[in-house]
Amino acid sequence: GAEEPGMEAEALPLGCGGEGGSPAAGRSPEGEERRAPPQASVSNGRDAESGRELVELKVIWNKNKYDVKFCLDSTGAELKQKIHSLTGLPPAMQKVMFKGLLPEEKTLREIKVTNGAKIMVVGSTINDVLAVNTPKEAAQQEVKAEENKKEPLCRQKQHRKVLDKGKPDDVMPSVKGVQERLPTVPLSGMYNKSGGKVRLTFKLEQDQLWIGTKERTEKLPMGSIKNVVSEPIEGHEDYHMMAFQLGPTEASYYWVYWVPTQYVDAIKDTVLGKWQYF
Repeated sequence: GAEEPGMEAEALPLGCGGEGGSPAAGRSPEGEERRAPPQASVSNGRDAESGRELVELKVIWNKNKYDVKFCLDSTGAELKQKIHSLTGLPPAMQKVMFKGLLPEEKTLREIKVTNGAKIMVVGSTINDVLAVNTPKEAAQQEVKAEENKKEPLCRQKQHRKVLDKGKPDDVMPSVKGVQERLPTVPLSGMYNKSGGKVRLTFKLEQDQLWIGTKERTEKLPMGSIKNVVSEPIEGHEDYHMMAFQLGPTEASYYWVYWVPTQYVDAIKDTVLGKWQYF
C-alpha cells in the first residue's frame, strides 16, 4: 500500500494579483480525505497563498492613517487604485508622495520602497483643486510674460550682489542634464537674497515647505505658495536661482541661489503639484 516516489502534488507558484489553487488531489485512492501537514507561518514578507512579495506601508491622508500590505512589484498607478478603495479619492485627484511625487509607471521595488515606508496622500474635491490651482496657473503665465520683457534674472542688480559672492563652499553637488527626486535630507548650502545661508526642508507629511536660516525657520503650507520660478545661473548652468511666490506680487518672492539643477523640477512638482483632471 506504499505510494510510489514522485507522486506528490506540487503547488503552482503565483505572481502578484494571480489566483489559482492546487489540483483536486486532496483524497486518497480509498476516498478518505487526506489532510495536508500544517505549515509554519510565513515571516519573510511573502503572501503565503499567492507567493507574491509584500511590503508594509503606512498611508497617511487627511490625518487618517492606514496600515496596508501591498505587492512590491505593483506600480504607482495600482497603488493609487488601492488608495482610492481606502479613502474614496479618485486616482486623478491624488497627490501621492514618497520622496517626492510617486511615479505611476514604476513599481514600488524600482523606487526602493521598504517595510514601514510612509506614503503621504494629499487630495480634495475637483472644485477645491480648481479654486487653488487656477490662480497659480494665471500667475505663472503673467510671470513668464514679464520675464520675456526683461533681461535675464541673473544679470539684474539685486541678484548680482548675491551671485558675485561666488559659489558657496558647502554647496550640494549638481548633476547637469539629469532630473532626480528630492533627497531624504534638506537641501542646504544655498544663499538667500541677503547673502545668508538657507536650507529647504520638504515636510511631506504636513504638506509644508520649511525655509530655514541661521536666525529662524519659516514653515509654509505648500498650498500658500502661489508659484515657483527658476533660471539657470549664467556660467554655472548646473545651478539655478529659484523664487517662491508667497503673495500676489513679485515683491513677495523669496529667492534662493545655487539650487542644484537636478532637483529643480522635483521642487516645482512637489510644491505646485501635477494634477490630472481627465
